[in-house]
Amino acid sequence: MLSINFPKPDFKIKGNQGEEQIFDGIRKRWLRLTPEEWVRQNFIQYLIKEKKYPASLISVEKEIVLGEMKKRYDIVVYKDTQPWVIVECKEMNVQLNEKVLNQLLRYNATIVAPYLIITNGKQSFGWKIENGNFIEMDELPEW
Repeated sequence: MLSINFPKPDFKIKGNQGEEQIFDGIRKRWLRLTPEEWVRQNFIQYLIKEKKYPASLISVEKEIVLGEMKKRYDIVVYKDTQPWVIVECKEMNVQLNEKVLNQLLRYNATIVAPYLIITNGKQSFGWKIENGNFIEMDELPEW
């Protein structure tokens, strides 16, 4: 399991027509504050503030095509213009199991990043793919 120490939340949150919204600094827009979005925003802040990953190289919720289906990944970090880390976020009450990992692996068949992460904000697991082998990590790679 990955050891993640999330930074103290420092988000812009507002109410809008009875729903809470959070400002996404990567996408530069207000979004509905869902439980999954809370996990995603906290993980993004961890990548930027704790791991010092450049915000300009983080991509959030972009569409990809898997066969005939269109899906959206949660987070991809690029390094040297190539996908480097892909993160699948789930809300806190979703168990991180084989189904979640398989979803990430399907995304990675298209994206092809050497580091894979799944998180629900309480637990996080990560793997480095090296020579076709999955090596479990206890911390994210340094920038």
